[in-house]
Amino acid sequence: MVQFGREITGSLEAVTRREWLVTNGIGGYAMGTPAGLRTRRYHSILTASLQPPTMRTLLVAALDVWVEIEGVKHPLCTHEWTAGVLLPDGYRHLESFRLEGTIPVWTWALNDLRIVQRLWMPHGQNTTYVTFEVERGSEPVHLQVVPLCTWRDHHRETKGGQAVRVTVEAEDQYQAATVWAQEDLSRDPLASAPRPFRILATADTATPSAEWWWSFHLAEELERGLGHREDLLAAATFRKQLRHGEHMVIICTAEPGAPPPWQDTLSAVRAREAELIAQARLDDAPAWIRRLPLAADQFIVDRQIGEEHGKSVLAGYPWFEDWGRDTMIALPGLTVAVGRPDIAAEVLRTFARFVNQGMVPNRFPDRGQPPEYNNVDATLWYFEAVRAYLSYRDDGALAETLYPVLKDIIRWHERGTRFNIRVDPVDGLLHAGQSDIQLTWMDVKIGEWVVTPRTGKPVEVNALWFNALCVIADLARKLGRVADAAHFESMAAHARESFNHRFWYEGGYLYDVIDTPDGIDDPTLRPNQLIAVSLACNLVDGERAKAVVDVCAAELITSYGLRSLDPNETDYAGHYGGNVRSRDSAYHQGTVWAWLIGPFVTAHYKVYGDAARAMSYLEPFADHLMDAGLGTISEVFEGDPPHAPKGCIAQAWSVAEALRAYRLLKSALREKTVRARP
Repeated sequence: MVQFGREITGSLEAVTRREWLVTNGIGGYAMGTPAGLRTRRYHSILTASLQPPTMRTLLVAALDVWVEIEGVKHPLCTHEWTAGVLLPDGYRHLESFRLEGTIPVWTWALNDLRIVQRLWMPHGQNTTYVTFEVERGSEPVHLQVVPLCTWRDHHRETKGGQAVRVTVEAEDQYQAATVWAQEDLSRDPLASAPRPFRILATADTATPSAEWWWSFHLAEELERGLGHREDLLAAATFRKQLRHGEHMVIICTAEPGAPPPWQDTLSAVRAREAELIAQARLDDAPAWIRRLPLAADQFIVDRQIGEEHGKSVLAGYPWFEDWGRDTMIALPGLTVAVGRPDIAAEVLRTFARFVNQGMVPNRFPDRGQPPEYNNVDATLWYFEAVRAYLSYRDDGALAETLYPVLKDIIRWHERGTRFNIRVDPVDGLLHAGQSDIQLTWMDVKIGEWVVTPRTGKPVEVNALWFNALCVIADLARKLGRVADAAHFESMAAHARESFNHRFWYEGGYLYDVIDTPDGIDDPTLRPNQLIAVSLACNLVDGERAKAVVDVCAAELITSYGLRSLDPNETDYAGHYGGNVRSRDSAYHQGTVWAWLIGPFVTAHYKVYGDAARAMSYLEPFADHLMDAGLGTISEVFEGDPPHAPKGCIAQAWSVAEALRAYRLLKSALREKTVRARP
């Protein structure tokens, strides 16, 4: 269980560097700090996904909560203002914070009064429930709740001053405030027309106000070099007298109709999470691993394709959409590793519908625009995701469905597709790139500057290309396509021979890119070469495979993943922070990526055969789950010690690769135990 008390909650710095996340399975979410202090533009009680999983629209930013005891009001909220003032400072009354599954639970204590607050979102609904229960107290108290609202794209900030209408009326057992905004409150000219949304409360009284509160400060946005001032609308004031054992319920919703009773939705969330944990079959795993199936589920979302229902994977919270590369890398860990193969199959079918000119989409934009295809590796990771699924489940029907798609992909790569992606007929390796485009996972572009262009034949791309040929050759044989299988096997053999001949660098590891535009093979030490050792189809083995693992262990490994660049390189950046240019220029120049721990420990185990030793590299994540994004794994960490967490607080492939690697190593340890029995 993720839980801490005043040793954390009593320190503003400690309690605000940690963040909770609640999701609804369709792209909507709520998130914030345990203190209740908003430090990001994304912090909210309700961010609705109005075109799942896109059009994520922030509706209720925060709740301003006060408790009145014998005529004296005390805050259960914390705000920071651009004038540099922290007022009120309700975090001082936070006795403890914990996660029950993914449900954040606050325990507020004032003298003998104890109030327990919970927050959750029903699966598939743009609705958030918040309850306040008087768990201890000798006298009645009054609770006052003011929802602070907006209507804007979750990437922007609200600029106040517009006229907003709020109406209040009784609705069953609730007092319901409906917020009617006439325009997007960030003044975004491209925004869709607002729809009314509601805040319902089991309140004694409700008073509409529609009053602007000005100049909230967002400290994390200032740190990131972005806009850090926001205005919010105090929509209404709800008041209720509470005695011991009584609840006040707040429901924020963008859904029509009456919301289900809070008790039913809370029970449904708990039952669903219990089922996810049971499906994963991780009873003998460490506590931190047993939490990860819940973290994994937060990334899986519905995606509507015309009239058809599909599934996809959000790359990270709070700001990433569903990216093809991230989805395919993460899919085995998010699904197969936790006993959810049906989800894997649905995602594979969904993406198959979007394959175009032999390419899987790189990104589905958040406002519903057509998908983008600027990548070379998402398509190749798709083959690995198919292999992982079919190795778990013998699904002949899906294999038959996907085989023509996979074969068409190979054909497009043979004859050439977008962005100069093509097979070189001389060596059978895959070339990709042009001067103004970024195609690999090291994909930062600042203006016209591609920070790590890697044009030519990147090492992990060609490892994935060989792997894809092995996957489709094996699939062709199983489906009885004998001629196809022979063709693909011949291509794979040619690529393997060329790879081992051309990619080995005399310094004792693999080139990062060969056949670059300037004709110089790039020996920069990066972790990409690990993919050539870690994939199931053996491409590099023996002493060379061991040398690759050893050099990455010597220079790149950290407690939370691998550095993206050797610290001895002149371009190495050990700090990740500052404005957009500063962060982006360091993104793949030394910043630690958590997802790379999966390829590393897989390659380490393949080389050394010591599952326990490889498992030890995963252990530091147990502590990380108590920091940054609580119960999940961050996107990146700083290259220099102590490797502070940065980027997204929850990243799909970070969680997925920890789960996949754990499952692989645990299976190996179990087999070793069985073999050792007399």
